[in-house]
Amino acid sequence: MDRKIRFLTQAALIAALYTILTHLQNLLIPDSATWAIQFRASEALCVLAFFTPAAIPGLAIGCLVFNLTYIGALPMDFLVGSLATLGAAWAMWKCREARWKGFPLLGMVMPAAWNAALVGWELTVYIGGGFWINALSVALGELGVLLSLGSALYFGLKARGLEKRIFG
Repeated sequence: MDRKIRFLTQAALIAALYTILTHLQNLLIPDSATWAIQFRASEALCVLAFFTPAAIPGLAIGCLVFNLTYIGALPMDFLVGSLATLGAAWAMWKCREARWKGFPLLGMVMPAAWNAALVGWELTVYIGGGFWINALSVALGELGVLLSLGSALYFGLKARGLEKRIFG
């Protein structure tokens, strides 16, 4: 398959998965994927950035589409959240080779760091509460997702060699 087509297809599928999973979570457990304290299960898909650069635009576009289509999104969510996801996915791709006992710990904390800074700032602007409290709550949610669901997805793909079969 042509490399550009493969890249675009992977990015589009990742974007669609992210958007659908986030909407589904919000439908099943209202407000669990929004606001300061969130456990957005779709963020586990960030681990795909360890396997393909297509995850960088895919995750950012998925976040953008969700934030544009979710009625409860804050006015700047579409920009700030998408930039945080873009930065996190890019950083994960860049440090994909860094391992601690076979675990990509540095990469796994990137979504927490990027979202804590950007989304923490956004929440402070819109709902108050202090930057550090907002940043900490966002970071804890991100770490919770990445270290549980993200790790399960990462090791599940690696254990079966699916990362090579799916992403080449």
